[in-house]
Amino acid sequence: MNKLLKISTGLICSILLLNATLNAQDLKKPDDNRFTKVVLVQKLEEPMQFEVLKDGRVLYAERKGKIKLYNPVSGKVTVVAEFPVSTKYVSKKGEITEGEDGLQGLILDPDYENNHWVYIYYSPKTGDPRNILERYEWDGTVFRTDTRKLIIEVPVQREECCHVGGGMLFDKTGNLYLTTGDNTFSRSSDGFSPLDERPGESPRDAQKSSGNTNDLRGKILRIHPEKDGSYTIPKGNLFPKGTAKTKPEIYTMGNRNPWRLTIDSKTGWLYWGEVGPDGSVDKEGRGPRSYDEFNLAKQAANFGWPYFNGNNQAYWDYDFATGKSGEKFDPLHPVNTSPNNTGLRDLPPAQSAFIWYPYAESPEFPLLNSGGRSATGGPIYRRSDFTDPKRPFPDYYEGKWFVTDWVRGWIMAITIGEDGTYKSMERFLPDLNLKGPIDIKFGPDGSLYVIEYGNGYFVDNPEAELIKIEFNAGNRKPIVQASANKTAGALPFKVSLSSAGTKDYDNDSLKYEWRIIKKGSTAPKIYTQANPVFTLTTAGSYKASLTVTDPLGAKNTKSVDLLAGNEPPIVKIDLNNANRSFYFPNKPINYTVEVTDKEDGSLANKRIAPAQVAVSIDYLSEGFDLTEIAQSQRSVDASVQFSKAMNLISNSDCKSCHSIKGRSLGPAFMTVAAKYKGNTNAPDRLAKKIISGGTGVWGDAMMPAHSSLSENDAKAIARYVLSLDGRTKTVKSRPVSGTYVPKLPTGDAEKGSYIFRAAYTDKGTKLTSSQSGENLVVLKSTLITSGQADKANLIDFNSNRSVGIIKKGGAYLAFNKIDLKGIRQIELTTNMDGLKNSNTELEVYIDSLEGKLIGKSTESVIKLDEVIGEHDVYIVFKNTTTVDNKSTLRVRMVRFKE
Repeated sequence: MNKLLKISTGLICSILLLNATLNAQDLKKPDDNRFTKVVLVQKLEEPMQFEVLKDGRVLYAERKGKIKLYNPVSGKVTVVAEFPVSTKYVSKKGEITEGEDGLQGLILDPDYENNHWVYIYYSPKTGDPRNILERYEWDGTVFRTDTRKLIIEVPVQREECCHVGGGMLFDKTGNLYLTTGDNTFSRSSDGFSPLDERPGESPRDAQKSSGNTNDLRGKILRIHPEKDGSYTIPKGNLFPKGTAKTKPEIYTMGNRNPWRLTIDSKTGWLYWGEVGPDGSVDKEGRGPRSYDEFNLAKQAANFGWPYFNGNNQAYWDYDFATGKSGEKFDPLHPVNTSPNNTGLRDLPPAQSAFIWYPYAESPEFPLLNSGGRSATGGPIYRRSDFTDPKRPFPDYYEGKWFVTDWVRGWIMAITIGEDGTYKSMERFLPDLNLKGPIDIKFGPDGSLYVIEYGNGYFVDNPEAELIKIEFNAGNRKPIVQASANKTAGALPFKVSLSSAGTKDYDNDSLKYEWRIIKKGSTAPKIYTQANPVFTLTTAGSYKASLTVTDPLGAKNTKSVDLLAGNEPPIVKIDLNNANRSFYFPNKPINYTVEVTDKEDGSLANKRIAPAQVAVSIDYLSEGFDLTEIAQSQRSVDASVQFSKAMNLISNSDCKSCHSIKGRSLGPAFMTVAAKYKGNTNAPDRLAKKIISGGTGVWGDAMMPAHSSLSENDAKAIARYVLSLDGRTKTVKSRPVSGTYVPKLPTGDAEKGSYIFRAAYTDKGTKLTSSQSGENLVVLKSTLITSGQADKANLIDFNSNRSVGIIKKGGAYLAFNKIDLKGIRQIELTTNMDGLKNSNTELEVYIDSLEGKLIGKSTESVIKLDEVIGEHDVYIVFKNTTTVDNKSTLRVRMVRFKE
């Protein structure tokens, strides 16, 4: 008996030991190459949110109003529904500008398989300014608009505005969470909190919304939708129903722009990403530098905005009328005394952010890196959330929170303690760099799905796509790369396709199949070489799709779009012997722009007439949003396009029937513009009418057809006509050659850059779309902080990388691709005693540490030999001595001097 007991005990111990071993193996971090990025759809048009159905189809919303469905079987995308949406706001000057409003998102009901309900959150085009949540029936095929149920309205203002929110999530009890932004213009508060209480300035006061207990904006709402389209209030919201001066729908308040939500199914805790303000420095009397946040709410709470940011760092009560500061706000007892407040004066205590990070590198969370920021959020992985998934993530990621940032493009996996405390984070797939990840969640198959909006605001970015990241425990799919030596060209168009970069981590032999198909055709041309070369002789749009298959049938596909029949324009910017890395304040720069186009060029050597070329020069301050420059540059492009349209009108019969203001045989252009004001479909509709002609809209007069016009030219005319409603403001293009004198804006710390840009969009043809050519030259300041070095060795930096501490001899700073034309000195800003006492000798090499020595010194100024051209520059600190094993040498700035 004892012997049997010993055997049983030993067996149990062995089993326990085996289980422990298996669990330890399960918790080992999987190799990155076991994850595969699969591109499902490319070239999306401002995608916002998505839902993955059980059968693998993906329903997604586009900001401009369309709901689309991706079918993984056919690979096709269809339009399910379209909503007329408001996407504009009015500036203080009365200008109408593109804004964040529109179709913000959608979500399926938890019982969708039975009730077929889908919820839509959007900005209606008509009626009072508001964002609304509606419910419809959609059985997977027919979207029934007659089943509309209005769930909730969020009144907003559209004067100088932004911050919409729009994230949605259901919990396991059927409660719906909805995020709303603070609906506040923030760019007039110097990067600090918008607390402008002056009369008429409520659009610039977030106390009316985020800090207002009686307003639905700047919140996370929690409601329980009912069958009849009404909703009830769940227990546990921030303010019990019936509390004076409060909204019972509020779950969290004090939010600026909360985005994507997730709930941990194990704890029921709510997590989200939140976009913060735009300041980059702390300032006494105003407040802290700005932070984006990843937040956790275990229960209803106030998260502090606009009085606090990050880990409850407080702003001062700043008076915008007098410019004077009052007291700092108290996170334990925030008070809202704004005249724009309609709610309680005394607010709940503020909760700290779970994770917070600035533009600079975060001392607390350095892995988040530095630069622009826009916290998106993301899902928490729990294996128990899935029923028989095909590709579940490994147990290593159990309970981890996957977060992403729209600007920085990484995915971080965050480990959270049982008590909800932050433990650690790690980069998920470090080689994966997303382009504007705007929504991210796990699908029923266990894969991680991501919609990438792309890098530009309010435009259809060519890099926008829907992807999924699969885990492969066994055989791994090939990793596919597809490219072409040229993606557009004149006929005959010779193309060399390439599969370079394609690989298989199982080292399998791979089968390649390229399918080249013309738009509108059903008969593809198939090539089985890895890198085929072929010639297109018929104009039109083509898609070249590469499918790579391994011996076990695992396959992956990637595509390249081709355009035959239109050679892209070539744009050159010549600075005429000026340095192409740096600008020198008050020193003139002579520039020349030349554009050639094989089809459009009417001057010698196929050059384009100067009036058709968009040229701009802009100053980009440190920390300034590059998209602001892009908006300005698009205005320059518009002015050139309108000039092109006016030439087309002058050289056609348009003026025979139309004038700008008065009615002729046909309506005035301004009358046409007024009729179609705000109609996003108008350019396409009018372009078709211009080409085909017609009658009946403006009376009995017949509009003749203009079949010789290309679609692109007709659209150019249509856009010009529509611009005459008084909304569009264009910026005049600069001449294609001239002299520009760079000057520093008042108060600028000489840390910005000048951007020279030239662009041209050609006419296209009836069979091919127009092509754009662009060239940018960025001239940066000659004054660079040591922390901006592209490479550094044996140097420690302080928290905001403004000071480099030299650890010992052999340390170096390296700056890549520096034009050394005219650069004869490098000057270091150091602590002078540190340079003297450390006995450091400075040496400058080009191209590598073993490259040519072009200067050396024991002083802070290093004279350089004359060097021409672009080189990597290495500044080496030789023979640095230490005191008590610590260097006394600190380097703040590096200046390249003439």
